[in-house]
Amino acid sequence: MRVIATAGHVDHGKSTLIRRLTGMEPDRLAEERARGLTIDLGFAWTTLPGGPVAFVDVPGHERFTTTMLAGVGPVPAVLFVVAADEGWMPQSTEHLAALDGLGVRHGLLVVTRADLADAAPALAEARARLAATSLRGAPALVVSGRTGEGLDALRAGLDAVARSLPEPDPAADVRLWVDRSFTVAGAGTVVTGTLGAGTIEVGDELEVAGRRVPVRGLQALGEPARRVTGVARVAVNLRGVPRELVRRGDALLTVGAWRSTGELDVRVTAADLPTRLVLHVGSAAVPVHVRPLGADTARLVPARPLPLRAGDRGLLRDPGRRRIAAGVLVLDPRPPALTRRGAARRRGADLAGDPAVAHLRSRGLVEAGELRSLGFGDVGVPVGRWRFDPDHWAGLARRAAEAVADWRGGHPLAAGMPVDALGDRLGVPRDVVGQVAGRAGLRVVDGHVPAPPALPAAVDRAVAAVEADLARSPFRAPDADRLAELGLRTRELAAAVRVGRLIRVTDGVVLAPDAPQRAARVLAGLPGPFTVGEAKAALGTTRRVAVPLLELLDSLGLTRRLPGDTRVIP
Repeated sequence: MRVIATAGHVDHGKSTLIRRLTGMEPDRLAEERARGLTIDLGFAWTTLPGGPVAFVDVPGHERFTTTMLAGVGPVPAVLFVVAADEGWMPQSTEHLAALDGLGVRHGLLVVTRADLADAAPALAEARARLAATSLRGAPALVVSGRTGEGLDALRAGLDAVARSLPEPDPAADVRLWVDRSFTVAGAGTVVTGTLGAGTIEVGDELEVAGRRVPVRGLQALGEPARRVTGVARVAVNLRGVPRELVRRGDALLTVGAWRSTGELDVRVTAADLPTRLVLHVGSAAVPVHVRPLGADTARLVPARPLPLRAGDRGLLRDPGRRRIAAGVLVLDPRPPALTRRGAARRRGADLAGDPAVAHLRSRGLVEAGELRSLGFGDVGVPVGRWRFDPDHWAGLARRAAEAVADWRGGHPLAAGMPVDALGDRLGVPRDVVGQVAGRAGLRVVDGHVPAPPALPAAVDRAVAAVEADLARSPFRAPDADRLAELGLRTRELAAAVRVGRLIRVTDGVVLAPDAPQRAARVLAGLPGPFTVGEAKAALGTTRRVAVPLLELLDSLGLTRRLPGDTRVIP
C-alpha cells in the first residue's frame, strides 16, 4: 500500500477529488458534510495499476491547521490542490510551508475546478510557488471534479507518484503515530494511523502511553488483517488500555526499541525563532522551549517526552502568528547538558559536522544498541557491545597506566588494583577494562591488575630482618612481639607472601618459602612413624609452629598422617 495526503486551501476541492477517485466519503462527520468542509482527518482508498493507495484527506481551513499537520506529518507524498477559480490562497501558503519544512519531495500538483475558470494562471503561480520548495518539479495536472475532466490523467499521475516512493523496511521498529482513538462496542479501544515502516501482527505486544498492550486485531483498507506491513493506513484494536489513555499524538512503539526524549538538538530552516513554539512531529503537537545553538541549530525542550530519532523531521509553528516558523530535522535526540559558559555555542559548532560523531564525542562511549535506538549509524571504535569515540579510546591506555600507578601509590601493600576500581577511575564498564588494560601493557588476573613484585622500602627492610632470623633458625617463626617490633602487621605480611618472600603457615606464623621442603628432608631422617613431639624436637621449633607446619606438609603430600596422630614420609 502507498499513502498520500491532500493539501491546499479550504474548499478547493480536495475531498471532492478523493470521492471521485475512490467512490468513498472521506468526510466522516455529519458536521463536515453539512458545512461542506473537512474538519477532522478523512480516509479513503482505491486500487491503481501499481497497487492500493490510501488517502489522508486533511482540512484546509486555517482553524484546523493542527489537524492538517497531524495528517501530513507521517505521510511521504502529497496531492496538492489549488482551485482554478480562486488561485493561490493563504492556506495554500501555510500547507506548502509545512510540506517544505517536512522535506516532502514526492507529490502531484492538481489545479481543480477547471470547469469554472481558466486554469492557466493558477497553474503558473502554483508552479512558481512550488519551485522554491522541496516539491520543486512535481508533476502538474488540470482536472474538474464536477465533470470528470482529467481524472484518468490524475489516476495515472498518482500511480506514478506511488511507484516512485521508497520501499519501507518491513523489519524496522514500529512507530505508529496515533491520529484517531475511539471505542468500538464489543472490541474496545481502536487507534488509527499511518504505519511508515515495520510490521504489526495480531498478538504482538506494543508500547503506548507508558504501558505494554497486546494487539487484539488489525484492519487495513476496511478489511480485517492478521499482519500489516508499512507503508499502510491501519486500524489497531488494543487490549487492556482505556481509550482516554491513548490520544492523538501518542505512538504505538516496538517494545524497548525507542527512547523518549525530553531534550533534542535540531537543525532549523529559519533563524531568530521565538522561544515558545509548538513542535509538530508525526501526529503530535507539543509546546517546546527553543534555545538557539548556532545559525541553523537549536535545542528544543518539549512539554512532554517524545519517541524521536536522529533524522526525524517536524515543524515549529507559531500559533500566535498562525504561521509555520521553521522546519526541523532531528540531529540528536539525547544531547549533552549545556552547563558551562559558551557550551551552547560549542555545541552548535559540533553539530555542524556528523551528529552521530558529535554525540559519541560528547559521551565518550555508547552502547551500539543505544546508538541504533537514537537513530545513529554504527560509528566509533567497536569494543564488544560498546562504541568509543576514537580520541577517547586512544587516551584510555595512557589514563589506565596513570590510574594504576596512582592507585598503587595509595595502596602499596595490595595484591593489585581491582578491575571495578580501574573501571570507575576511567569511567568505562567492567567488560572492557581488560582490553583497555591490555592496550596499556597491563594484565588482569582474577579481577585485579596485579601489583609488581616489590615491597615498600620500610617493609622490605623488616622482611629482610625476618629472613635473617629464619636463616639462623629455619623453623622458629617470629612471634607476635618480634613482628610488632618490625612493624609487620597482617597487610605487610600478606604483601611479603604475595611477592614470594615468605609463606603463610597459619595466622601469625610465617616461614621462608622453602621451609616445607627443608622440613620434609629433616623429618625423613626420623625412624618409622613419628609424633608431633618428635617432629617438633627434630625441627627445633615450638608446638605453635610444628602443628600447623605438619598440617601444611600433609596438604602438600610431603607427609602422610596415620591413625594415632603419627606421620610418615611417603
